[in-house]
Formats: sequence, C-alpha cells, structure tokens
Amino acid sequence: MYRPTPYPRAAMLALLLAFTSHGAYAADFIVKTTTVPNMKAVFGQVESRIVLPARVRTGGSVRELRVSQGDEVKEGDAIAVIVDDKLALQLDAAQAKIDALSSQLDNTKLQLERAQQLRASGAGTQASLDQARMQFEVATNQVVAARADKTVIEQSTREGTVVAPAAGRVLTVPVTLGSVVLPGEEIARIAPGPYYLRLSLPERHAADIVQGANVTVGERGLKRSPDQSETRLPGRIVKVYPEIVDGRVTADVEVAGIGDYFVNERTLVSIPVGKRSVLAVPPEAVRTLHGIDYVRVAGIGGAIDVAVIIGERFEDNGQPRIEILTGLHDGDRIVLP
Repeated sequence: MYRPTPYPRAAMLALLLAFTSHGAYAADFIVKTTTVPNMKAVFGQVESRIVLPARVRTGGSVRELRVSQGDEVKEGDAIAVIVDDKLALQLDAAQAKIDALSSQLDNTKLQLERAQQLRASGAGTQASLDQARMQFEVATNQVVAARADKTVIEQSTREGTVVAPAAGRVLTVPVTLGSVVLPGEEIARIAPGPYYLRLSLPERHAADIVQGANVTVGERGLKRSPDQSETRLPGRIVKVYPEIVDGRVTADVEVAGIGDYFVNERTLVSIPVGKRSVLAVPPEAVRTLHGIDYVRVAGIGGAIDVAVIIGERFEDNGQPRIEILTGLHDGDRIVLP
C-alpha cells in the first residue's frame, strides 16, 4: 500500500516561513490616489504692520542722538535731545520777571498791612484800605501768571527730549548731530510690528489664492534645497487684497518667528495654487540601493522590489508621505519594513 512520504520538520518550517512572507501576508500599506495642493515657490517680503515716526515737539538743533538704524528701543526711551538756545534766555527773562513782581508783591503787602493798621486806629479811610487790598491782589496774580509762563518755557525745554512712541526696531534716522529741526519733524522711524510677509503673485493665480490657506516659509537667504530638507516655518494667508495692480495680486501671510528678520527682507514662500492627484507611500517604504529607489510591492508570487522615481515630501492627515512619480499604480500593496 502506498503512503505519502511525510515532509521533514525543517522543510515544513521553511515552507511555512516562505508562505507567510510571500503568500499569506497582509499588505502593510495600500497605495491610493491622494489629492494634494500644488505648491508654488514665490518671494515674500517682510514688512511691519505698523511703522511709527518719532517726531520732535519743539524746534532747535540736535544736541544728542542716542539711536541708529537697527537698534532695539523700548517705549519711552530717549532717542534724541533737541536744544533751542533761545529757551535758556527765555527762562532767565522769566525768572527775572518773577523776581521783580515778587518785590512788588512784598511792597503791596506792606502797604496793605499799614492801611489795615491805620484803619483800625481810625486814622485811615476805608477807600485807602480797599485800594491797598486791590493792589496786593493784582501783584499776587501777576506773580502767579509769571510763574505759569516760566512753567511753559520749562515744559518746552523738556519736550526737546524725543522719546520712542513704541517698542520696536529703528528703521531710519534721517537726522545727524548738529542739524536743525522744526516742530513736528521726523527724528526716527520705528517698526513695533507685528511682522508679516507681503506676497505679490501673477494675476493667473488670483482665483487659486484662498484666505486661510496654509503656506510654508523657507530658510533665510533666498536658498532652496532640492531635497526640501531645510527647516521651514508654517504660515497662513490672512488677507487677499481685492485689487489687482500691474497684473499682480497681493496677499499677506502671517508667520510666527520672523521678528528677527530685516524689514523688507525677501524669503521664499510655498503657497497652494491648485490641487493635483498623486500616489504616495510612507518614507520608510522607500529603500535606496546604488542610487536607485525601490519600493517592495506584494504580488501573487511574492514580494518584489520595484524601482520608483520619488517626488516631493508632504503630509497627509498629519502623516509624512513621499510622492511616487513612476513605478506604482493605484491599489498596489506595499510591504513596510
């Protein structure tokens, strides 16, 4: 009677491992067509939302200049001192007037006291007392007015110190030491922020720019790495201007962490200007051997390595993905390591 020869234990184990690794495994990842935004690299220019001028309130010559372009200032910091030599002369004249009126006040006070004594003794008249009291009150008011005039001159002297209207960076200082300035003239321009990126795009992209869309900002220096491996900052389009000027549409991008950029500095910004369908796999599915990228695809006869051409990296629902340009099809099962 014929009996089938049983497989050795080692052969059975090898067959089981081969079947598990090639025939009965479940695919780790199934390739599906994904819609991603079509990113376009454009230049954005850093600008300050607010630029405040520090103006002088009194005319004179610049005696001190305590800031220069690029300095950081705080609100209330003294940035320049303007001196008008005539104010010192006016202060001396005001003080001399106060001294003269004070002497007159002392004299009218003595006359008032004498008139009161004569009136109390019956030797003086009520009219003389009233006149002495009126002269005393007039002299008192004149001293008060002279002191007020001196206070005005002192305030004008203090206003010669120009202070920063807000905390920020000094953009320009259009005056020099010794130059003569008039009341209201600009001593410095200060950018307190917040800072944003101003984009100017061709008119053909106007319909594709959407307020609230996410963008990425590249590294400083207008450089772009081919492998997109540089550090990028996330941003968001906060305003799209409705007017097209000279064939270009303007948009503002809000980005955190650009406070140390130069105002008017340009940097690369990737913005979405449409959508496209791509095939993508997780980064760990791509294996590079001798300069060629491979992806392990599950088939009926087992898993095979397929040569692919990769594209850009992006995120799909928070998961990193690599775009596959050629080599895969929709529905392929990928074996992840």
